[in-house]
Amino acid sequence: MISRTRALVTQWTIATPMAAVLLLAFTWGRSLPAGIVVLLTLVLAVSVLAAVHHAEVVAHRVGEPFGSLVLAVAVTVIEVALIVTLMIDGGDKSATLARDTVFAAVMITCNGVVGLSLLVGSLRHGTAVFNPEGTGAALATVATLATLSLVLPTFTTSARGPEFSTLQLTFAAVSSLILYGLFITTLTVRHRDYFLPITRQGEVITSEDHAHAPSARTALLSLGLLGMALIGVVGLAKGVSPTIESGVEAAGLHHAVVGVIIALLVLLPETIAALRTARRDRVQTSLNLALGSAMASIGLTIPAVALASVWLPGRLVLGLGATHMLLLALTVVVASLTVVPGRATPLQGGVHLVLFAAYLELAINP
Repeated sequence: MISRTRALVTQWTIATPMAAVLLLAFTWGRSLPAGIVVLLTLVLAVSVLAAVHHAEVVAHRVGEPFGSLVLAVAVTVIEVALIVTLMIDGGDKSATLARDTVFAAVMITCNGVVGLSLLVGSLRHGTAVFNPEGTGAALATVATLATLSLVLPTFTTSARGPEFSTLQLTFAAVSSLILYGLFITTLTVRHRDYFLPITRQGEVITSEDHAHAPSARTALLSLGLLGMALIGVVGLAKGVSPTIESGVEAAGLHHAVVGVIIALLVLLPETIAALRTARRDRVQTSLNLALGSAMASIGLTIPAVALASVWLPGRLVLGLGATHMLLLALTVVVASLTVVPGRATPLQGGVHLVLFAAYLELAINP
């Protein structure tokens, strides 16, 4: 029994989250030398892989579409905590942090993750098939949330600059929670079959036959380790962010690049999980992950920063500039045309990836 326990602890998927949390406890809030930053980056990368593994274990136990929510919600909750923490410590630079992070999450998921998933699925299986009813509903919710929270502040006149007044911010926060709650209800209760993977004949896949589901005990262990891994990923990302900021400033890049890099690190577990499911011809699950993450990022972050703004002294700038609004509008149009047929070729994946590359290029060279 003792030997089995020791063997279990030595498995990297269990040892890595523990190591990440321990490193985080010893390095939090301290100035770190270059060697420690390199170590934290390596542990962060391995923690991402461990998070993906444990998320897949939990997802296999609870089944789809519930499994798609596990990683998306877990990452977003911790991402919100990271944003609020950085806003407290960031001074004037933190005024646009929530906006930049949320918009980066939308572009990464709706163009980067969606594009890669469609490309991998279609190259491996000829075409990528998914349910347009569920995917279209998710896309419509993302578009509405993004417009209400990130576009409208640019055009309102009650507050100076691209900001909401207190009443407008309250409305945006409550609307975000209501829409996200409606989506969760639709996804898990009323129209669950709209979000399940489908065959090439359009039949819903209700179960996986290739492996037995893990036990409840194994799933609970993986759920706890998933939380530890995600805490380690986000916390270590915050630990290496000063080094990233210094490198960005030394390179003469725009400060928003820091938010993009952090968002890429935080969303890496979902990206890897989406690509793995796309390779197994379960593109619907990949799209659930991508659009669910975008939705959770807006639907949970905006209410959280709205509440935090009550005691935070600085400004809260949410409105996007003209360039980013154009990218958002083009993303919504292209994604709508991608979703309608219910199947995609490598062309559609390539279009989304080009939009994602354009976003990165404009973040580096606005």
